[in-house]
Amino acid sequence: MPHDRTYKYEGLFLFPQSAVSDLQAAADHVLEILNRAGAKVISFKKWEERRLAYEIRGNKRGLYFLAYFQAPGGKLAQVERDCNLSEKLLRAMITRADHVTPETMQAAEGRAQLADEIKLRATQPALVEKELAVQTAAPEVVDEVEEEFLLDE
Repeated sequence: MPHDRTYKYEGLFLFPQSAVSDLQAAADHVLEILNRAGAKVISFKKWEERRLAYEIRGNKRGLYFLAYFQAPGGKLAQVERDCNLSEKLLRAMITRADHVTPETMQAAEGRAQLADEIKLRATQPALVEKELAVQTAAPEVVDEVEEEFLLDE
């Protein structure tokens, strides 16, 4: 792979669930790793919070961020190294995004929604705590809460 050619990549970054309390710091951490490598971020968003298939460093739940970016081929090793050395990240997976259209990459842009969620979490911490309690509850409790929510609508 030539080091001077620029490629498009798709990166999925996994944080522990505790990162939900400071989404801005988690997002900034990923963007800083990409910026240090000279990557141009095409789109970036909080993907989802979910239960992990297996425990990673004592974490049963995680928070994912999805990024599409453009970087020189020789800089990918630096991005992967920074991700592996990061104590904040649990895992990171970066692949070439040759199969993804530019329109799809642009459609994945979610920085505005992320900023809105960060503001909401700052202004309504009680709502956030209730949401976290539901997410960490047993599946049958979550089903009951979702059923109750649907009945209220």
